[in-house]
Amino acid sequence: MSEGSHTTVLLEQAVDGLNVRSDGTYIDCTFGRGGHSRLILARLGARGRLVALDRDPQAVSAGGEIEDERFQMLHGRFSRLGALAAQAGIDRADGILLDLGVSSPQLDDAGRGFSFRFDAPLDMRMDPGGGPSAADWLTQASEREIGEVIRAYGEERFAKQIAAAIVAARSRRLIGTTRELAAVVAKAVPTREPHQDPATRTFQAVRIHVNQELEELSLALPQSLDLLAPGGRLVVISFHSLEDRIVKRFLREASRSDRLPARLPVRAQDLPRPRIKLVGRAVRPAPAEVAANPRARSAVMRVAEKTSGPGG
Repeated sequence: MSEGSHTTVLLEQAVDGLNVRSDGTYIDCTFGRGGHSRLILARLGARGRLVALDRDPQAVSAGGEIEDERFQMLHGRFSRLGALAAQAGIDRADGILLDLGVSSPQLDDAGRGFSFRFDAPLDMRMDPGGGPSAADWLTQASEREIGEVIRAYGEERFAKQIAAAIVAARSRRLIGTTRELAAVVAKAVPTREPHQDPATRTFQAVRIHVNQELEELSLALPQSLDLLAPGGRLVVISFHSLEDRIVKRFLREASRSDRLPARLPVRAQDLPRPRIKLVGRAVRPAPAEVAANPRARSAVMRVAEKTSGPGG
């Protein structure tokens, strides 16, 4: 499904994973341009309800175009999921969806500063009204901090050289645009994988850091489980190995029973039930979807279902 310039990744698979009940209550934590939300609404009955969140004001504006009494759009980070759900009067949800990462409209809007394909102010904030821009951070951060971010979030082997080049360049002139940053990185990187721009990993790392994407995810996941009703589903789509690692580890730990001392004489049926059970294996886009939408190639979807165990 395409909404403007945005093609929703794993659309049917994600909504299938939610196992939508006609009278259920659902939260789309990453509205974007509403592909998943619109399909959820199509499967809800008259008594169903959907609340969508997004930190991007443009996405919130797009959500405002949906005229449906079953739908509510809220502006906010999904790290505040519990508070936003309470604001909407929700204490239990039958399904929660997180579609992580940056959206196509954000990448394709030159003015947002997410992409080195355009010459634009170096912003990269998903919410332009919150926190320092990428240019602000690169101006203030130490060489060590810049190098650590690029290495950790971009998995960039030339992080140290790039950080040194950024600090040297900013001592002469503010790095204020996407093309300026891309040029600095290109000069600092001696070699690169075929078909990949030298600045790709650095831009990714700076974006993740500026938006605190991994911290946001780590805060949202436990709140999601707290909100889910027994039998409710959590669906998470990741686009980066670091994101997926956090999701995979969290779900694995939550799907295990509480650990008891070794050799304790307890029957298996008497062990505490885990909070969730995993539903199927990780799902990736089919070759046809990747061919039609190359940005889908790194997507990984994981699904879990809330049990009636502790906290259920």
